[in-house]
Amino acid sequence: MTTIDTTAITVELPEALDERWSRLPGIQIDGRRITIDPADYFFRFESSTWLVADWELVKARLLDVEETAESAVEQLALDFIKTHAESTSDAARVLRTAYEVYAYLFRDEHLASLGLPQLTSDHLRMLREAATLMALNKVELDGRISNVGPCWFFPAATSVVFDLDDETGGMLDEVYHGGWFNEHRRIESVKAHAALGGRLVHGCQSVPDQSGGVVAPYGASMAAFRDDLAAFKAGWIKQVYAHRVSDPT
Repeated sequence: MTTIDTTAITVELPEALDERWSRLPGIQIDGRRITIDPADYFFRFESSTWLVADWELVKARLLDVEETAESAVEQLALDFIKTHAESTSDAARVLRTAYEVYAYLFRDEHLASLGLPQLTSDHLRMLREAATLMALNKVELDGRISNVGPCWFFPAATSVVFDLDDETGGMLDEVYHGGWFNEHRRIESVKAHAALGGRLVHGCQSVPDQSGGVVAPYGASMAAFRDDLAAFKAGWIKQVYAHRVSDPT
């Protein structure tokens, strides 16, 4: 039987996360230092290895590559992952890589062209922080969801941490999983997520369903993923919401 490493995860990121992440069990914020106790933080933690590729390499060799009629962007990403990604048990490396990925994807320069005047630079910071922590979630090739933390349930987690009302939390969730409603940014997302060893997939089709998302390996069984998610999501979403310190209106 495989023994899972549940040693505390500690990482220093380039910028400090909001201190209110400590409202969730098993996570402490001390400036730029984050400490996560897997036993308390995760609802399910069955794997302490992740697939990652060097972000600097992604920037240099993938972000500017254009797809062609013979090679779609997904194929470019898959080929890059096959060549350059490696398995790591260093969760801190995963979080540092994820921070770079989402600092790139949720950058302020996109705000002017979004057509969402209610979305602010502060909202992008919330997206970057939540998505970075989400990178520790994991789906196996057979579709089983092996790691599930609170950030799987994006609107629930952000409502607890940032005191968001349901409408704002839903707006952020749609921006997060909707590829910013733009094919150009979806292509950016496919390429950038190669650094995290896969593609961003979601169990939901819209905000009210709140089935969350994960960076899944190419080839993972989406049918098994859907069934596994349906079996646990309701109870765990309720547990996340239980940590609200106020009732946003």
